Amino acid sequence: MSTAGTGQAVADRGDKGGVRTALAGLTTRGRSFLAAGVAAAVCSYVLGQGDLLRVGLLLAVLPLVCAAVLYRTRYRVAGSRRLSPARVPAGSEARVHLRMDNVSRLPTGLLMLQDRVPYVLGPRPRFVLDRVEAGGRREVSYRVRSDLRGRYPLGPLQLRLTDPFGMCELTRSFSSYDTLTVIPRVEPLAPVRLSGEAKGYGDGRQRSLALAGEDDVIPRGYRYGDDLRRVHWRSTARYGELMVRREEQPQRARCTVLLDTRGIAYRGAGPDSAFEWAVTGAASVLVHMLERGYSVRLLTDTGSTVPGEGGDGFAGVSQESADAAGLMMDTLAVIDHSDGAGLSRAYDVLRGGNEGLLVAFLGDLDEEQAAVLGRMRQRSPGAVAFVLDSRTWVREPSDVPGPSEVRGERLRMLREAGWTALDVPRGATLDELWRQADRERRGVAATGGGEGPR
Repeated sequence: MSTAGTGQAVADRGDKGGVRTALAGLTTRGRSFLAAGVAAAVCSYVLGQGDLLRVGLLLAVLPLVCAAVLYRTRYRVAGSRRLSPARVPAGSEARVHLRMDNVSRLPTGLLMLQDRVPYVLGPRPRFVLDRVEAGGRREVSYRVRSDLRGRYPLGPLQLRLTDPFGMCELTRSFSSYDTLTVIPRVEPLAPVRLSGEAKGYGDGRQRSLALAGEDDVIPRGYRYGDDLRRVHWRSTARYGELMVRREEQPQRARCTVLLDTRGIAYRGAGPDSAFEWAVTGAASVLVHMLERGYSVRLLTDTGSTVPGEGGDGFAGVSQESADAAGLMMDTLAVIDHSDGAGLSRAYDVLRGGNEGLLVAFLGDLDEEQAAVLGRMRQRSPGAVAFVLDSRTWVREPSDVPGPSEVRGERLRMLREAGWTALDVPRGATLDELWRQADRERRGVAATGGGEGPR
């Protein structure tokens, strides 16, 4: 739950424009009264009727007096907005709570409250508030919902002040606004064991020995309570004090999620497009691996990662894991197509060393990009690729012919390079494909082939 900042709208003479602003706020009723008064005054002059002149003056003066009184009213109204929650998955609802406080010594008149929201979140909410006593408070709320991920501004809040006769309306705006973040949906995944994992932290930990041999020992000074069986006598003789071998150091298992954002690799748009499926899949795998204790990293075809991400990615099963998930979800909430044509930048980032398990969500591939992915596989002990067939995402599956030779060739190239490559047709669920990837990798491990180069 997030609390928005508080702004104030002041209904007094603070606006620029003076009389012009007040007259511009006349309603249809006020303008009609003013026109009728002027017409009655002209008729009284032409016809010589003094009583008609008094009626005309009354009709013309009433809206002017209402506008002047409303414009010069000096009361202050403070408002606040609270989002619950401030980060919501696509397709889910968030509630916006508005609170109005009359911080002046005078009661207000009739107020119309209006909040500005983007059209994708729904209609613009409007509320009518009756007289608010001095020091009083009014609270209202409305719901917003979007099937499209992104960041959407809410506000600024607007107040329409109205006189009791409905002759004039003046608008006052608050200065503050808030942002609703619509993140991708996250699908729960089965806790499968993909090849290339290690044992330890949760479902994945590697242990690296601090010594590779008798001559490569990296000892440390003896501490009270250390086991004497770990005393390294050669180093003790060299340094003149007790030295012990370092214990095995745990190394957290890593997972890199590669998201292909190339615009030329996808067709169609909207919440049911292939690209949105890929973004949802990347978000689901990232959260799933974080929960299992992996150090995860999000990588795109442009070579960019999440701002604030460390060299080993974000660590899971820690106090910062929730913040890490939030940062990655915020990044995926606004990610869009790139202008790139290849995956070479991502390969340049990955070729620095062993990246652990590699999970890729890919669009249409040509032979060159399939070859780059083959080289990319050499840097990971395990690699899974979800390749989306964009043809099935712009037409009904029944209208699409069987697997094309080109697509089949690309999948074959990935599998020969050691990838567990799965075709993603329209309507497929990530959990089913996730389990299928596990079955295929276990089948490859049982036959002892298909691991590809290391």
